[in-house]
Amino acid sequence: MAVETKQKKKKKENRFSLLYILGGGILKEDFIVRHTKMIVLVVVLIFIFIGNRYVCMQRLREIDRLQQQLRDVRFEALSISSELTGNSRQSQIELLIEEQGIELEAAKNPPYELYK
Repeated sequence: MAVETKQKKKKKENRFSLLYILGGGILKEDFIVRHTKMIVLVVVLIFIFIGNRYVCMQRLREIDRLQQQLRDVRFEALSISSELTGNSRQSQIELLIEEQGIELEAAKNPPYELYK
């Protein structure tokens, strides 16, 4: 009886040793064998969760990059629009005509509408 107790103690001590775990002995344990399907399912779900998080982080970075690009394009469009508004004023057009040397004059009489 004392010999069996010593062997059980030695087995339990061997059960948690590094050599026992790395040697694959832990895979022969009764608990692991009975719950192999559940352990595989949990590992697969963990990999899916990690992959999903990675894809989400990539998409968030892409969204941030596109939002920054959109802001830049909006500011550029606003500056071009204000420049166009400034260049289409009558005083600016008259100045450009004088610089180009084109012989045009501004109308002396204001335009008028014809009614039916």
